[in-house]
Amino acid sequence: MKAVPRSFFRVMVVAISALIFGLVAAVPASADTTTWRVQAHWPSASTSYTDSLKFLADRLEERTDGRLKLQLFEAGSLVPTSEIFSAVRRGVVEMGTGSPGYVLDRSELAGIAFGPPAAFRDVWEALYFFKNLGFEDMLHEEFLEQGVYWYTDKIIATEMVVKEPIESLDQFRGMNIRSSGTLQRFLTDAGAAASMIPGEELYQALATGVVDGAHWGAVQGALSMGLYETAGYHVRPALNYSGVDAFWINAEAMESLPDDIRDIVKQTLREQIYVRTIEYQYKEEVALARAMQEHGVQLNHLPDDVLAAMNEAASTTWDRERAKGDRAAEVMDMLEAMLRDLGHIE
Repeated sequence: MKAVPRSFFRVMVVAISALIFGLVAAVPASADTTTWRVQAHWPSASTSYTDSLKFLADRLEERTDGRLKLQLFEAGSLVPTSEIFSAVRRGVVEMGTGSPGYVLDRSELAGIAFGPPAAFRDVWEALYFFKNLGFEDMLHEEFLEQGVYWYTDKIIATEMVVKEPIESLDQFRGMNIRSSGTLQRFLTDAGAAASMIPGEELYQALATGVVDGAHWGAVQGALSMGLYETAGYHVRPALNYSGVDAFWINAEAMESLPDDIRDIVKQTLREQIYVRTIEYQYKEEVALARAMQEHGVQLNHLPDDVLAAMNEAASTTWDRERAKGDRAAEVMDMLEAMLRDLGHIE
């Protein structure tokens, strides 16, 4: 008897979810109102669930005079986090949030969106790359070919928390780190044992010692998820700067909106990256002061031998992303030209 392919079970999960929750089409609350169901990859405890997703939902409802409502579901509520993109693409849900790290197998550009390590040195550089140099438009074009609108939520630094300070390369090589996307392979190349754990399982993994450290955004993510309760060291410098969170919208659902509502949605999402990026930076500093005061968190600056191993691994990551295809090679050329202009590389 032939084994049933795993892909069959993934399709069945999505199909059953659609049947149970009745998500195939937008739910009309009245003749003039559309409700989209939105599956988040953020647990409700995560600051981004409120500051990004609920903020967007409130803004859209206000700007459309209540004609578009977002019904929000936290991570794991309707479909598994790994299935959110498929659910959006198939129209099982009209909208979802996710990370480029969850769709690396569907895109040449997702790994670059997740943020090449050892590239940018500040948030504004990554934001300029995404918006002023047109990388966001290239992401948008690539995913629209798959029937999904892509909008980056914000640009952030990705920083680790660890249970014990990293003081040598030998110690780092013995650590288990929760990671995802491009950074998961990067950290493995640098010598750690990196594995993916969904956000809703992360606290337990740290608390029980399954992992020695993790990244979930940076300070705000760690604080809101309670990670500092068991991991009291915040690691710097940042692993990367990236558009690690995104909104995904089913193209048919978007195009079925009345023209004025559709224009409002697109414009609001184009603004989101600017509003949330600057707000996130402010709240990072506030959160770090609070974490130090309330939880005794200490900064752990990586030693030189670990940084050297990471820089070597970053070079491998860049080559890997470039080799994914013509689009990826074009973007990497654009990235390297920008970094040369800034004097970061020769």
